[in-house]
Amino acid sequence: MVKFAPLKIPLERRLQTAAVLQWVFSFLALAQCCVVLFIALLFTRFWLISVLYATWWFLDIDTPSKGGRPHRLLRQSIVWRYFKDYFPITLVKTADLDPRQNYVLAFHPHGVLIAGAFANFCTEATGFPDLFPGMSPYLLMLPLWFRVPFFRDYILAGGLIPSDRDSASYLLRKKDGGNVVVIAIGGAPESLDARPGAYTLLLKNRKGFIKLAIQHGTPLVPAFSFGENEVFDQVSNPKGTWLRRAQEKLQKIMGVALPLFHARGVFQYSFGLMPYRKPIFTVVGKPLKVEMKSNPSPEEIDELHKKYIEHLCQLFEEHKTKYGVPEDVHLTFI
Repeated sequence: MVKFAPLKIPLERRLQTAAVLQWVFSFLALAQCCVVLFIALLFTRFWLISVLYATWWFLDIDTPSKGGRPHRLLRQSIVWRYFKDYFPITLVKTADLDPRQNYVLAFHPHGVLIAGAFANFCTEATGFPDLFPGMSPYLLMLPLWFRVPFFRDYILAGGLIPSDRDSASYLLRKKDGGNVVVIAIGGAPESLDARPGAYTLLLKNRKGFIKLAIQHGTPLVPAFSFGENEVFDQVSNPKGTWLRRAQEKLQKIMGVALPLFHARGVFQYSFGLMPYRKPIFTVVGKPLKVEMKSNPSPEEIDELHKKYIEHLCQLFEEHKTKYGVPEDVHLTFI
């Protein structure tokens, strides 16, 4: 039976729902709408808009890989405060970050729509500038999305940059410091295992971020987002099933994972693509010092990778009971 939302709901909660609704739409359909708009304008009397934009796009082609174009007006929008309060999402600091240094922040888990990373590092709603003064976060996103007209400018304004080595290295090479390159280590494939109660991370063979940190001598900062996997359910897709094989094949072809997720709706609580109102606590751990080597050996990468996993496990174990994780639950890695 469908459970409908009550008619009398405070305006604050309605605004929270609206903020999250536009975010879900942006994540799932805005890019496709932008492509359609760009092409459709060419066949109208407003064709000049697309032509001028294409010219601008050509001149601006290198911006995503050179630090992007974050805009405080978008990052500070009141929309994101309502978005943050919907769950709510909280950023938890455990140690200072030195603004004279650059950092690689490894975010876990990816979740379905990476809500915690978006709220904490693409907006200022959770207070990142106050908690970490002098630091600027840049969340890495699939390069595919920076090839979409109009949409690319929207995500650049939020502080997103392409998830390739050149884009990350550009920021980590800056001598004045103050840059935090945020990487969702599990990436799109990890979202296929995102469901309530899941604490399995795709990390065992993920070592690119380790090599990146060593090459730049950049400290590694673990971040675990408690509750990230709780806000959506997902259709059962164990490894070996036809559904999982299809999802993995599509992910290899398109570069984008397609988890069949569901939660609640806008006017009812029984089904839909809106996330559940469940709290997310993103805990940022202490930096792990890294010795710079321009050409690290596989053994050196493996050694730091092992240290990082131990560092992450320690962060998880120290904080898990505060955020509703049972004492006998531990992280597992694949």
